[in-house]
Amino acid sequence: MQRQTWWLLLLLTFVSFLSTALAASPTSFCKCTCFGNSTIVALDAPVASQKPSPLKDRASKKSCSDCNRQFCLSYTFCQGEKEENVFTTCFQRDSAKDQAVVFIFIFATVGLLSYAAIRPWIEQWTERARERHDYIPVSGQGNQ
Repeated sequence: MQRQTWWLLLLLTFVSFLSTALAASPTSFCKCTCFGNSTIVALDAPVASQKPSPLKDRASKKSCSDCNRQFCLSYTFCQGEKEENVFTTCFQRDSAKDQAVVFIFIFATVGLLSYAAIRPWIEQWTERARERHDYIPVSGQGNQ
């Protein structure tokens, strides 16, 4: 019965990690290359520019389609560069789902290795406990 409870607890833990991981979305980044220098900008970061920009008015999270030359030119580190000299690349950091899968794998591996390391001592302890609780009849004293 105790083993079933352990597996149920492990399953519930896994499901809770999985639901948390599925709810999260990865962060997108835009790599802007201007004047030979590259700068990485989170697409949900505010635009730092002196001139008004339609990108500034958008408060929602941007997607990779927003990572273009105009997006990079709206930042101070790219101002003054010619549009044809600006190069952009969009990428995403590992999602929380990927991180949860890796964390669960590491947790399970460490748990199994730990159990394998202490298993001989657990088996010795349970065997001694069984021997103490076994009933061994004592011979009668009348038959000497």
